[in-house]
Amino acid sequence: MAAEAVGGQGPADAGEPNHGLRIFIIWLPIAVIADWLLYFVYGPHMPPGRMSTSAASQQFDIKVMSVMAAPVMAFVLVYAAYALIVWHHREGDDADGPPIYGHARIQATWITVSSVIVLCLAGFGTYELASPGFAGAGAGEGPAPIWKPTNGAPLQVQVIAQQWRFTYRYPQFGGFETDTLMLPVNKPVQFNVTSLDVIHSFWAYQLGVKADANPGVNNVAYTTPIQTGTVTVRCAELCGLWHGAMFDYGHVVSDAAFLAWANATKVQLASITAMLPPYATSYDPTVIPTINKAMAAAGIGGANGYYYPPEDPVQP
Repeated sequence: MAAEAVGGQGPADAGEPNHGLRIFIIWLPIAVIADWLLYFVYGPHMPPGRMSTSAASQQFDIKVMSVMAAPVMAFVLVYAAYALIVWHHREGDDADGPPIYGHARIQATWITVSSVIVLCLAGFGTYELASPGFAGAGAGEGPAPIWKPTNGAPLQVQVIAQQWRFTYRYPQFGGFETDTLMLPVNKPVQFNVTSLDVIHSFWAYQLGVKADANPGVNNVAYTTPIQTGTVTVRCAELCGLWHGAMFDYGHVVSDAAFLAWANATKVQLASITAMLPPYATSYDPTVIPTINKAMAAAGIGGANGYYYPPEDPVQP
């Protein structure tokens, strides 16, 4: 009887309820409440947070996709629960259900709703990726980004990946290299990401920035920090034995604090900076020994000298 009422094949018993309407009445408030909780309550706490413009954009994207997916998930759960409660097998009822050959209206509705959701998500995702000011993975990142920030000249930070550590060069402050990532708040940043040995991946989690570090390639990523705080930096590409130990922490500070740090570090590392090869978007492998020598003088292990964390007493 239940199948007849839902499928629409054959006459239903006079006392048979309208199961479709029942399911809809149960599903609608659950879907509305779920969307409200996801967007307004849990949404502001979704990863990766709102520490930068790119992170805020990614958080917004996740909220929108969650809001679109929640009603679908709610319908599946409500329908399953309703079926278990209303249409479960009852003692003494061993009769077969009526044969069902399909229901054109239900099929057309399901296909239409599913297609609209998928196409809307595809259009939304494409717009978010390709539009300036958003996450920019399709337009504002990579070896040849097609747009640049328009809110002022960006601070350039070169991210140099090496087994198994990240170091950072600041070409606008004499090109010194350090293992400290320091950024000013409310100023656009241009990360120039490269590698000295194997493929790595620079992932600044709270900034919503992730860019592959390939030898001989300069991958560009833009963002603007909008909150001060600590940034977790990890390698997101399996790069060798100590890949799991390749992480550090960066800091977003006030503009005055950043300038004080940058100018002091420039003076402190002047003699070591003179040992480095000239700043370039990527480095020829033949200059890596020179970089190693300078890094060793600065007390920074890495590159083909192979950095091992001090908490690991056994070295391969």
